[in-house]
Amino acid sequence: MKRGTRRVTTRILYTSTILGIVLLAAGLIGISVGPAGGNFRMVFRSVLGQAVLESTISDIIWHIRLPRVLSAALVGATLSLGGLVFQALLRNPLAEPYILGISGGAAVGAIGGILLGLSHFPGISLASFLGGMATVGLLLYLTSGKTILRPDALLLSGVMVNAFCSAVILFLVSIGQRTQVHSIIFWLMGDLSMVDTRQVTFMAVLILPAFGIIFWLSHVMNLLLLGQETARSLGINVKSMTLLLMAATSLMVSIAVSNCGLLGFVGLVIPHLLRLFLGADHRILAPACIMGGGAYMILCDLLARTLPGQGEVPVGVITALIGAPLFIYLLKRAAPK
Repeated sequence: MKRGTRRVTTRILYTSTILGIVLLAAGLIGISVGPAGGNFRMVFRSVLGQAVLESTISDIIWHIRLPRVLSAALVGATLSLGGLVFQALLRNPLAEPYILGISGGAAVGAIGGILLGLSHFPGISLASFLGGMATVGLLLYLTSGKTILRPDALLLSGVMVNAFCSAVILFLVSIGQRTQVHSIIFWLMGDLSMVDTRQVTFMAVLILPAFGIIFWLSHVMNLLLLGQETARSLGINVKSMTLLLMAATSLMVSIAVSNCGLLGFVGLVIPHLLRLFLGADHRILAPACIMGGGAYMILCDLLARTLPGQGEVPVGVITALIGAPLFIYLLKRAAPK
């Protein structure tokens, strides 16, 4: 093994270990804290088999909080990794999963499912997933041929698709009934309160292979950042790799959005923060985004359900409150002086 490869492998293991501990700690806090009772020490002793929880508390922790925490970890990891991939493909540090219009298509599908009276799972989730993937198909059609290699073509196509989907969303909201409009607005703000074990399993089965594909192609993303000609001269099939990365990322993002609604700015916040500490090597950033994004979303969801005195706020509100100021800061920083 070459010295450089050994060094990267060591950094990956070191970073993954630290962030894995952070993710585990966030998960334990997420299942321990809540208005229904329980505490970190009690849950930790229960996990180690040193304590037995009351039946009510046990049901709340393992059947309500745990699926929600696992879902938050999967969604946060997906959106963070998706942001990393799109920033590499578009060579734009302000890109994130929603830049290509996937969220807009998923939202249209979900709203259609709500108006049709479908169940949350699998009805609305399936409709949202199909809407997201239809948007991906439209995007690939619009950028087919040589234009797929142009980051500006992908970016402008995403903006156009998002604008169209926004118009469709407004139309569907305008024709919905009052009770349906409430559900639509809550879903659009991002919601993790309705997930269950079946949804988490469904998400994991489809999303985890996409994680593996992206990590396998992380070195390719390093080369794509050097420019298309440089990557091509190093033996990379730029068009095929771009399509494969787009397909894997779009699939996992549409699955996440279909189950939890629109959660903005996660794919912007986490990749940027990790780049500040870990550098620009995607072989290190890819697993770091998975674990760091998962921990971040768990903590955001924890704030969403514990900050209000009664009830909870949609987690998308928390991610927007954190991400929007950072987006403005990065936009100002990137502006020419």
